[in-house]
Amino acid sequence: MPLSIVILAAGQGKRMKSDLPKVLQPLANKPLLAHVVDAAKAISGDAIHVVYGHGGEQVKAAFSSEALTWALQAPQLGTGHAVAQAMPNIPEDHTVLVLYGDVPLIKADTLRRLLAQVNNNTIALLSVMLRDPTGYGRIVRDNAGNIFRIVEHKDANTKERAINEGNTGILAAPAKLLQAWLAALKNDNAQGEYYLTDVILMAAKQGCRVAAVIAPTETEVLGVNDKVQLAELESALRKERATQLMIQGATLADPSRVDIRGEVIVGKDVFIDVNVVFVGKVTIGDRTKIGPHCYIKDCEIGADTEIFPSCVFDRAKIGSHCNVGPFARLRPEAQLGDHVHIGNYVEVKKSQIGEGSKANHLTYIGDATVGSKVNIGAGTVTVNYDGVNKWRTEIGDNAFIGSGSMLVAPVKIGAGANTGAGSTITKDAPEDKLTLARARQVTLDGWKRPTKK
Repeated sequence: MPLSIVILAAGQGKRMKSDLPKVLQPLANKPLLAHVVDAAKAISGDAIHVVYGHGGEQVKAAFSSEALTWALQAPQLGTGHAVAQAMPNIPEDHTVLVLYGDVPLIKADTLRRLLAQVNNNTIALLSVMLRDPTGYGRIVRDNAGNIFRIVEHKDANTKERAINEGNTGILAAPAKLLQAWLAALKNDNAQGEYYLTDVILMAAKQGCRVAAVIAPTETEVLGVNDKVQLAELESALRKERATQLMIQGATLADPSRVDIRGEVIVGKDVFIDVNVVFVGKVTIGDRTKIGPHCYIKDCEIGADTEIFPSCVFDRAKIGSHCNVGPFARLRPEAQLGDHVHIGNYVEVKKSQIGEGSKANHLTYIGDATVGSKVNIGAGTVTVNYDGVNKWRTEIGDNAFIGSGSMLVAPVKIGAGANTGAGSTITKDAPEDKLTLARARQVTLDGWKRPTKK
């Protein structure tokens, strides 16, 4: 059957104590809802419908680039009522899969197993075995082990509360049948809401088979209602992603102290020290070492490179056999060739640095093209900004930039050129020559240090 996916995302999330809607709360640097949308896209449905409510315009704006169909739930009268808001846009011959915007760790493989159970006379329900089922709806089975109904925790009796099989709320059903069941829902319960779970009893009474798929882990189907639960899922996701890195071949000094907020691809024998944060897409070549306390976002790092402690990289590309840091910063569009050394307190922005070049101390390289085997002395600054516009600096192969040089762009330093330490270079420096730009040193006799009055 064609597939329509409905994601319920209308809740306010009062327990979050936040102005940000619950489904926009960040998990591994992405909104909760984004994780669910990614899982939905992975199973290739024909359409994804998001039911929104509290903070609706803010939620829609956050997903403006996604191909989503939006359905407003106002007021919020329960999960059954929420799904009903999306049904007018769903053809009768579709299968409907219901997901939740605050259940972010659901896996596409689990959903595929669930959908495989659905046919014209079968609905499928995802359940989970719980250590502590408090707060969950319970799965009630008949003597033959078939699912008969679901009872919400607040409506359950003592015997039903002792059941450990809980309802995740995730289900799949033929749209035509689901539409009829939703229309027949009643709100005569402790909450006064229209429960989606009540369709299970309707299906059973109608003679439909209710197939249960048990989730592989409790963590996969955990919902988020407050910041404590959000932190617990962050920890679970961190552990899962660290495990994936180690399976790829990386060695982690402490898997509990590596944050992966995106996708990290590693080669063989990569070593990652403690408190490293990866954001976005990061690729790391074979045998590269990442020191402690580094922040790396959307970067490519070549093989046999060593990143020393406390570096910050953002959208940079680093070649192989490089040494970078400690305390180095690579800003967007920084590109380091092979065998480049970038040392402590060096910042590189929107610049290309050629093979074998070095800037080992206290230097700013911005809007520059640096050739190969260039040595840039400590305290050098490419003065690229005149208060209005940015200008480029070009440094040729084998040039030597003396310590404390100010290279006032636009300026070209020729191949093999030297600039004397402490020079302020405002005009092009020719190839293979020494260029000095210093005031003559003067000592004043009779000078006295001012005294405080």
